[in-house]
Amino acid sequence: MPKGIYSMPYPGNEPVNSFEPGSTEVINLIKKYKEMNTKEIEVPLYINGKEILTDNKVNINPPHDNKHIIGKFNMGNESHVKLAIESALNAREKWADLPWEHRASIFLKAADLLAGPFRDEMNAATMLCQSKNVFQAEIDSVCELIDFLRFNVAYMQQIYDEQPDSSEGVLNRLEYRPLEGFVFAITPFNFTAIAANLCAAPAMMGNVVVWKPAESQMYSANVIMKLFKAAGLPDGVINMVVADGPKTGDIVFSHKDFAGLHFTGSTGVFKQIWKTIGNNIDKYITYPRIVGETGGKDFIVAHKSANYEEVSTGISRGAFEFQGQKCSATSRVYLPSNIADKIINKTIEDVNSFKMGSTEDPSNFINAVIS
Repeated sequence: MPKGIYSMPYPGNEPVNSFEPGSTEVINLIKKYKEMNTKEIEVPLYINGKEILTDNKVNINPPHDNKHIIGKFNMGNESHVKLAIESALNAREKWADLPWEHRASIFLKAADLLAGPFRDEMNAATMLCQSKNVFQAEIDSVCELIDFLRFNVAYMQQIYDEQPDSSEGVLNRLEYRPLEGFVFAITPFNFTAIAANLCAAPAMMGNVVVWKPAESQMYSANVIMKLFKAAGLPDGVINMVVADGPKTGDIVFSHKDFAGLHFTGSTGVFKQIWKTIGNNIDKYITYPRIVGETGGKDFIVAHKSANYEEVSTGISRGAFEFQGQKCSATSRVYLPSNIADKIINKTIEDVNSFKMGSTEDPSNFINAVIS
């Protein structure tokens, strides 16, 4: 594959022109939303490429219409967790031996498919079951995920290009290899793109993954697995399983082949996991890599020379977009006394103008908290 693979053109995947109410893009998306809202689906476990159903079904409800059932997902048990680990380890050698250019092509294909035929389905799934409005869904579940996939291929190529210097008569060469075991990905409810990225990034580098999505994100998680399969991801490379958290942790974190954690979630859970991994360090054949992001909140500092309308927009959007359910949400503001009153009054005016309701209406800025 030629140098600069990640900057190759993507014919037919031009960016969306408009997500303004009444645009063709919004009309098509809302049509898909209504279609998915009126039929029930069943989300399986995905283990070794097989769709596995269990006797334990859990209802899927839109947060903004929580008595409406649009499907069920299958809850696994300890046996499914063990099977997912086994499937990942069985797929490891063949996947790790695949040239990185071929691994890259799969995830670039996923980005292409998401920019094209999967766009409305991914957006609608995120709107339905994570209660994101049209704008929030598009920038998260489609645009950011496409960026993750394409930029990560760029970073992967950059890593493989980095080689040690060689002196005359000597050839030094560094060969990167994946971790010796499996990676466990635990993903959050609030960002579809993060859910996909936390399992895709290690897989891109030749690792195999056991993925536990948040139970309130299962609808879009299902679309993610369909996307990866359509892009050509081999069976067993990413295995999606949802089961009781503590029981899953007992199995994963005591397994000798546990090699890495990719986590986004609460500080308390991350601390407990880190402590568990440390206590189990003698059980592992290698030192597990721990990569985690935990919750936080943002602040805004305004200078006395700031445009007060721009500051108030930053406050209202930063604090209230997606009902404040993100770690970048504004929770504290420091204002200069010379324009503080103008900023506060404009922010109150903006907040009072926000419409609240179902994600089916693109004019609603505030929707429901997820649970």
